[in-house]
Amino acid sequence: MMQKEKLRKGFTTGTCAQAAAKAASLMLINKRVVESVDVETPKGMHLNLKIIDQKIGKNFAQCAVVKDAGDDPDVTNGARIYAKVKYSDKKGISITGGDGVGVVTKPGLAVSVGEYAINPVPRQMIIKEVTRCLSRLWLKRQDKGIEVIISVPEGKEMAKRTFNPRLGIVGGISIIGTTGIVEPKSTDAYKMSLSLQLDVLRAAGYKKATLVLGYVGEKFCKEVLGLKPDSIVKIGDHIGFMLSLCAKKNIKRVLLIGYIGKLVKVANGQFDTNIRFGDNRIKTIGHYAKLCGAKKEIIEEISAQISAEAAVDILTKHNLTQTFDMIAKKTVDTINKFVNNRLSVSCILLSLHGRVLSAYPKREY
Repeated sequence: MMQKEKLRKGFTTGTCAQAAAKAASLMLINKRVVESVDVETPKGMHLNLKIIDQKIGKNFAQCAVVKDAGDDPDVTNGARIYAKVKYSDKKGISITGGDGVGVVTKPGLAVSVGEYAINPVPRQMIIKEVTRCLSRLWLKRQDKGIEVIISVPEGKEMAKRTFNPRLGIVGGISIIGTTGIVEPKSTDAYKMSLSLQLDVLRAAGYKKATLVLGYVGEKFCKEVLGLKPDSIVKIGDHIGFMLSLCAKKNIKRVLLIGYIGKLVKVANGQFDTNIRFGDNRIKTIGHYAKLCGAKKEIIEEISAQISAEAAVDILTKHNLTQTFDMIAKKTVDTINKFVNNRLSVSCILLSLHGRVLSAYPKREY
């Protein structure tokens, strides 16, 4: 059997900005086009990156680097990250954003409210490169400074497919990267964004985290509960991860809302509800239906189904809706055991169409 080829790594938007700023600085001082530059990432990896769209003016230089995410399904893959370096009347090096770079509007992130979403590590790397390139020039121009403007022409549209709108970053993408390298692990990137959403939620003053598994729960929160969008975190299958994170971040209260086909897995002790980790939905629903008095023929009818929604219809038809109450309570009890009672947890079970099947404790709905 052939060994599976190793996934290819890429480089971050931060590394792109670092390389573009270095090339633009070299072009500003030497007045010659730069075709490629060598950079060292924060992780210590050495890269040679191609430079495109070079432009040299009287008091500025500008160029771009194309983002390469490797084998990671990153929405910013292929984005052109531009750096414009120009002289400034303000001493020192200032870094700002331009078209397609988002602006932070909510506290809780690494960048202050009102600033462009260029994270601390990329800022440090840009300053390092510009300082090295222009140190000789500065000896002659002590009265001047340097302004670096990072822009991403496609950034505004790309941002719509990222978590930036949920994080309160508007108008474009973020320039990020603590290591400078993109590891092909999209799940890790997703979990990191979920963690940031909890930080934003806490910074906004919310005392309770409302976690929804998907679109059904999100719609219910907005249309039925009337919750503000920034108080809701859509977590997908990562239930155990987010519950542990809430406990770690000292978020005391959690409301978990989702489709019964997912939450019944939690009741059964499965905290990543992706199907690759198991699928005992129908069997578990049948088990609780039996505990609630369902006759043998009803259990057999449920067992023959392929969807949780079909099982819901059967239980409703036979007036066995107490099964939903038992599943809701078991979901909360299982979570409490999982987090060692460090959270005050409640849940709402929904049908596929957003109908409330049960809530535990009942005060939640």
